[in-house]
Parts: sequence; structure tokens; C-alpha cells
Amino acid sequence: MITMPVKTEDATITSEIDTAELSSNELAQRVAVLKRFKILLGQQRDRFRNYLDLLDKQQNVIESGSAEDLLAYVEIEEKIVSDIFSIQKVIDPLEEMYYSVVTGNTSATGAASTGDEVPDLKASLEKLRNEAVIRSTKNKELLSKRMVELRQEIKSLRSNPYTQRSGYGSGNTASLIDIEG
Repeated sequence: MITMPVKTEDATITSEIDTAELSSNELAQRVAVLKRFKILLGQQRDRFRNYLDLLDKQQNVIESGSAEDLLAYVEIEEKIVSDIFSIQKVIDPLEEMYYSVVTGNTSATGAASTGDEVPDLKASLEKLRNEAVIRSTKNKELLSKRMVELRQEIKSLRSNPYTQRSGYGSGNTASLIDIEG
């Protein structure tokens, strides 16, 4: 027996459903939820792998100092992070449905066949997520150091007496000279 909450207009009623009475449509829907959840976890894992690759490339760009390339990588990074968050918004409700189906009736829904892969996918996803946080933090630190170096370089250029305007270039000099007297 599975206890499931059923919402009505007046209140939520808990009803018990015999697992033998599940229709083939309900089973198909549950299997579809499980498959979709597994696919989304795989997509999320792939997005995190792409993000890690991007962070590696971004680290090289930060170290080389190319501002235009860094800007391009930051824009790509924003897109990937946005994709990660949008997929996560879909994964969260599906995960709840997945666990309600798995804890409800594993054998009837086919959750046992996909259930073996889901914990592995989630573990892989969590590992990639942690690695992305570490690399992103490292890149932020590198970028901060690079910005400090550039500020010091600019400051030294401003204080360099050879880069200052000379008296010959001031606006108070004559532009025409009368040589005939």
C-alpha cells in the first residue's frame, strides 16, 4: 500500500492506493519522470564539465593578461552558469517526484533499473560542483592579484617623470614667431 496525499478543493486528503491498482498510464508516467530526471542530471553534469574546462582556459587568459579574451570568457561563463541554474530549477521538482516514486514502489515503476544510476549521477554532479567552486575561487584570486599588479603598473607610469608633459607642450606657447623684427 502507498499513502499519497490527494488535493481537493476543501483540503488535502491522504488516500491509500494499492500498488496492484496502478494503471499502465501511471506506471508509464512514473517511468518517464525517472528517465527525464536521469537525463537532466546527465545534462547538468555535462554543463559542469564544460564550466570546468572554461575555468581552466580562463585561468590561462588571466595569467596572460589579455583583456578582450577575458571578457569573452566571462560572457561565456555567465551563459553556462545561467544554464546550470535553469536546469537546476527543473531538476529540483523532478528529484522530489523521483524520491516519492522510489520510496513508494520501486519494483512497479522500474525505479530499480534507473535508481542504480541516479545516485552515481548525483555523486558525480556534486563532485563537479565542488570542483567548479574551487576553480572559480582560484580564478577570482588570480584575477584580483592581476588587477593589483595592473594598478601598481599604472601608478608607476603616472609617477614616471618621463611620461609627464613637458613645458614645451603646454598651451601657453606661441604658435607663430615674427622673425623679421
